[in-house]
Amino acid sequence: MSVERGNVRAVVDVLIERGQTIAVAESLTGGLLAATLVEVPGVSRTFRGGLVVYATDLKAKLAGVDADLLAANGPVDPEVAAQLARGAALTCGADWGLGTTGVAGPDPQDGVSVGTVFVGVAGPQGYHEVRGLRLDGDRATIRAQAVTAALSLLAEGLDKG
Repeated sequence: MSVERGNVRAVVDVLIERGQTIAVAESLTGGLLAATLVEVPGVSRTFRGGLVVYATDLKAKLAGVDADLLAANGPVDPEVAAQLARGAALTCGADWGLGTTGVAGPDPQDGVSVGTVFVGVAGPQGYHEVRGLRLDGDRATIRAQAVTAALSLLAEGLDKG
C-alpha cells in the first residue's frame, strides 16, 4: 500500500488499519506536528501523545537524547532527530515515533543557518530514517514544511513496513 506523501489522513488511516500507534517529540515544530495529527477525526485510535522539547536539556531529560551528543553537536543534528523519534516511541509506548529539530528563524542558532532541519522516524523492528532539509521561507513556513516532511518520512516508513 502506497501512502500519499504529506497526506496526514492517509497516514492516520494506514496506522489505524495496521493497529499501530504513533508518538512525536518536537523541537522546532513546537507542537505543530501533534496538532496536525489531531486534526484528523479518529486519530485517537492511533496517536499516543507527544513531547515538546524545545529546550536542549529537555531533549535529554524527557526524550532520552544522549546528553553527550547534545553537548558535542548541539540540538540541530541528524542523530538528535533520530533519538527524538526513538524517545517519542519509547516514552509514549508507541510503535512509531517522529522527531523534529532545526532552526526556524528568524536568526541562526549557534552557527546553524535558518532553514536547517532534520526529521527522524523510528518504527517497528528497529526501522529508522533521518532526513536533512534546507528549507526556505519565514518561520511559519519552515515549521509547516518540517511537519509535511516528517509525515512524508513516516509514510515512506509505512510503505517499507
